Amino acid sequence: MGSDSVSGVERRRLLGWGGGLAAAGVVAAGGSLAGARPGHAASAPRRSDIPPDTKPGGAYDRYVAKLAAEGKFSGVVMLSYRGRTVLSRSYGMADKEKKVPNGENIAFSLSSAGKPFHAVAILQLAQEGKLQLSDTVGAHLKGYAKEIAEKVTIHHMLTGTSGMKTPDEDVRRVFQSQKEVHEFYEQWARQATPEAPPGTPSSHSGAEVAIPAQIIEAVTGMTYWDYVQENIFKRCGMTGSGFYTRPQWLSDEHIAHPYMALADGSHVDAVRNLDKGSPDPYVLGKNPGRAFIDAPGDGGFATAPDLVRFARALGDGTLLDRHYAELFTGPKIPLAPEGGGGLARRASARRTASRRTVPADASFGAYQMPISLIGGQWLWSRAGANPGVGANWSIYPDTGWVGAILVNADGAPLWEIVEQETRAVTGRR
Repeated sequence: MGSDSVSGVERRRLLGWGGGLAAAGVVAAGGSLAGARPGHAASAPRRSDIPPDTKPGGAYDRYVAKLAAEGKFSGVVMLSYRGRTVLSRSYGMADKEKKVPNGENIAFSLSSAGKPFHAVAILQLAQEGKLQLSDTVGAHLKGYAKEIAEKVTIHHMLTGTSGMKTPDEDVRRVFQSQKEVHEFYEQWARQATPEAPPGTPSSHSGAEVAIPAQIIEAVTGMTYWDYVQENIFKRCGMTGSGFYTRPQWLSDEHIAHPYMALADGSHVDAVRNLDKGSPDPYVLGKNPGRAFIDAPGDGGFATAPDLVRFARALGDGTLLDRHYAELFTGPKIPLAPEGGGGLARRASARRTASRRTVPADASFGAYQMPISLIGGQWLWSRAGANPGVGANWSIYPDTGWVGAILVNADGAPLWEIVEQETRAVTGRR
């Protein structure tokens, strides 16, 4: 991320990426600028800078509208350019029973799209000198196998190269309290075993998420949920985001309910109907309503404007100093260049012969997220999905674009929507 020019795109350094994004505000629902830096005015983007496909009525807008009309999309999509909203569309219902529509003020479950929050938290503590990325698990925690405690580092876990294997979760368990969730995942992570030497890519080991969260707690004396709320969400002005509990999910009209598809094709509110689901026990257990609160290190809820605020805060020094922000998004390990950002690790089963992916020049693993070069531009992105839940946020740092996709019903082709967003922003075909 130097200052050279690639394909006509000026490669700005992360601090203030996006040609003034650091000085720009985020357009809130009421039209006012929120979160602008003192003494800096948000400059309006020139119309010539906005690709036609990203505009209202453009190809991306029409594509999502068609999905919604066909009953294949319920949620929110947003595109922001240099801190200003270019496109914001909401479809479907956040809560059908209470007749609450989806909108910019609705928080959606992020699933794995929330995993990078724990990487940011770790880097904040490293920046403050409270830990080092080369620290082993045993430097902060007890009760782990010797091979893990003495050889697996924080860096290994953030890059998904710990070589650890975690036992299967008890997917049918219904939690009743935050304490129960915390104790379960603490004990579960301690059952991790070395499967391969550290530095070896792991098979989506859950311990790589749970253990960094425990380290954050050991270093700060706070729960993971409280630390992220205070040091990420609050710093960014993400007032609609949080780690909500099941009772909050049921009572707060600003939280989208996930509508999970059953075997007969009907949809059920996964929060209100804990005893219903797919005959497949894995899918049944992944019913998000079965959790009381997201596991430490994972998940969370956010609105689309809050995800834009998070993206902006990565670039203006709010969350991390420049060098640590560059460390967060810097390429660590090569990945197959299957597609951009959140698409880089998708399963081959999701491909179809009739759909072309957005070609990536190269893809890499960063800290808890994949990144790609597409047409000479960096794309940082993270996706997450569970029954009734889909989420993806994408940052295009070379041009100042941010995209958010939030879904609360099964049937939405999340990967295709991400591809259409990338095509619209980059102009890549």
